[in-house]
Amino acid sequence: MKYHELQATANKDRKRVGRGIAAGGGKTAGRGTKGQGSRTGKKLNAMFMGGQRSLVQAIPKARGFKSLRTPAQVVYMDHLNDFKGKTADNASLFEAGYVATPYHTVKVIGRGELTAKVTLRVQGASKSVQEAIKKAGGTFEKVPTPIKPSSKQKKDKKEDK
Repeated sequence: MKYHELQATANKDRKRVGRGIAAGGGKTAGRGTKGQGSRTGKKLNAMFMGGQRSLVQAIPKARGFKSLRTPAQVVYMDHLNDFKGKTADNASLFEAGYVATPYHTVKVIGRGELTAKVTLRVQGASKSVQEAIKKAGGTFEKVPTPIKPSSKQKKDKKEDK
């Protein structure tokens, strides 16, 4: 007889305990002797630690507030000098390597000096940056966050060509 010729079934019947010594699972029926686990009717929850304070009770509950909003990408004012006479928007800042993605909120904050005349078209800028842009002869325009084009639209455009 070979191993693959055995007539064994994969599903065994469950063991019926507490049916006498001859049945193989008698007397204590696999519960050991004495103690809380051997008694009937007492089901212990997963957090129970033998009567001492459980770990769940010992650790404080996570309080407070966790914001799901993604924070704005920060660009510093002195970086805008690279866009002399040009428009600085999400796409151009991304191409220059100042932001990780053009499809998230961008905020320009003050650091250094702005000497170039720049047209800034992003989602936010601090008051000091807005004043510095006006002083340099540029303009600031608050625009909504660009929406990432869906991959479905890209496929449609490829099929049209």
